[in-house]
Amino acid sequence: MEPGSIRRLTYFVSVVETGSFTAAAERLGITKAVVSQQVARLEQELSTTLLIRTTRKVQITDAGKIFYEHCASILRETEEAFAQLAAAVAKPSGTLKLTVPFDYGISVVVPAIAAFTQLYPDCKVDAVLSDNTLDIVANNIEVAIRVGWLADTRLQARKIGTFRQRLVASSSMQSHVDRLKKPEEITALPFIANTALRDPTEWQFTLNEKQQRVEVQPCISLDATLAVREAVREGAGISVLPDFAISEDLHSGRLIPVLPQWTLPVGEIYAVFPASRFRPIKVRSFIDLLIKKDKERSA
Repeated sequence: MEPGSIRRLTYFVSVVETGSFTAAAERLGITKAVVSQQVARLEQELSTTLLIRTTRKVQITDAGKIFYEHCASILRETEEAFAQLAAAVAKPSGTLKLTVPFDYGISVVVPAIAAFTQLYPDCKVDAVLSDNTLDIVANNIEVAIRVGWLADTRLQARKIGTFRQRLVASSSMQSHVDRLKKPEEITALPFIANTALRDPTEWQFTLNEKQQRVEVQPCISLDATLAVREAVREGAGISVLPDFAISEDLHSGRLIPVLPQWTLPVGEIYAVFPASRFRPIKVRSFIDLLIKKDKERSA
């Protein structure tokens, strides 16, 4: 297709979308005569009537409707291609505003932010660490990190990685933990609940495809993961915590796994974006780096 033909597609789509040759000419910044002439030439090339012109209005034909859908799609893809090409040769710059849950933010995202700003010195980061789910549009947030399971699947999202949930205790409780053989036996030990979770007192354990659901009665209820971790460290009871929040404690032996042969459901980590056809290179570059950092963590 010749370059002139591409321009004629733009003229035709503009007439259909604005409803008149005059409005299309105003949108394109050219004269009505040029628009009319170029659409007529397009019809001549196709040997098909696309628009029926009257003194009062422009009406699209059935063939025109079919052709319009294809033309609109072609022009959208062309626009996206130019935008992505321009972004590909640009360097990340400006301020990136994001939000992330406190525990995952401290453990993984803050180190990624430090690496990102060193890698791209023209970028600044404004991060809100909060266990509350913020409205990303109302708060002008470019990316929100969500840990767990997406409640709204209509959101534009990209998967960052996964995490394991671990039932753990302080090493000071070793003798009590060693006596446990089945998940239902954990109800005999004090349990610390994380009320930031949707269901902090009911857990499903799995061993060789055998599943067992256990409901606990917490002795302490806290609304933040890091607060729960601290209470467990102090020997106040057992609890379920994400692996990214306790990896160093498990490695040092400060915390010990409880019933390690039994597993809990795997959680997911997502980057969520406001609805948009195109994301700035600073956002895409940061997410790529965060995925890399998360893979290093879980390796």
